[in-house]
Amino acid sequence: MTEQFHSGFIAIIGRPNVGKSTFMNRVIGEKIAIMSDKPQTTRNKIQGVVTTDEAQFVFIDTPGIHKPKHRLGDFMVKSAIDTLNEVDVIMFMVNADEGYGKGDEFIIEKLKQVSNPVVLVINKIDQVHPDQLLPIIDTYREKLDFDEIVPISALEGNNTDHLLDVLTKKLPEGPQYYPEDQITDHPERFIISELVREKVLHHTHEEIPHSIAVVIDSIKSREEKDIIDVQATIIVERKSQKGIIIGKQGKMLKQIGTEARKDIEALLGSGVFLELWVKVQKDWRNRVFHLRDYGYKEDDY
Repeated sequence: MTEQFHSGFIAIIGRPNVGKSTFMNRVIGEKIAIMSDKPQTTRNKIQGVVTTDEAQFVFIDTPGIHKPKHRLGDFMVKSAIDTLNEVDVIMFMVNADEGYGKGDEFIIEKLKQVSNPVVLVINKIDQVHPDQLLPIIDTYREKLDFDEIVPISALEGNNTDHLLDVLTKKLPEGPQYYPEDQITDHPERFIISELVREKVLHHTHEEIPHSIAVVIDSIKSREEKDIIDVQATIIVERKSQKGIIIGKQGKMLKQIGTEARKDIEALLGSGVFLELWVKVQKDWRNRVFHLRDYGYKEDDY
């Protein structure tokens, strides 16, 4: 390790679905942030830790900024904005394929109020022609005086190492906050619930995503066997949603369980027996006590 070791907290902020979670999983190398092609899928701040010889990066993956439509939406947006004043560096990620929009304008107005360094990360450059990149950079440069502008493809891994080099220089000198082999400070129970949610979102239609939560009821190791029993409940708002998730003759729920089990086994390094139930809890997103039950801290809503 060098004498001038850098460490600090980095917020990844941006509109929904710009690739924040994909980036987290790319640089950390394990799936800790839920990935989906549907926006607004990252609910709680997920701290991912990357340690190199020169630096330790503690990434905070925030919910996507969007116009809130319910109490859960309020929580997600408030969580993202509050993060800006709690970190050492802000990574503002945009989608090269979507162009500048009102959501970006909303975030930039917030960024003008903070003094922390802001690095603009233009993601998904693999989806645009190289000739389109310079005009995109110029558009954002006119809006705010960014400390650095770095184009990347989180999915392909293009330029992500250079981005880490840029962030290293922006972080203050400091201690190693976490052990080298630690990749997140979230408990396994939370990550398991996110892995189940990811599979539900992947297999269901538009009416499902923001109407589900996953509660881990129990995690128990079997004596004398390398198997962990996991019981989880998928919470939905309507009976019709319960039917969609269970599927014809239970096929959808079985598919969700099979795929989630493989990811959970990779996380825990053990065989897993996963049991899933589906429960209807009407209008849970607008009820504060349900938000608390499903993992959202009381001071966040």
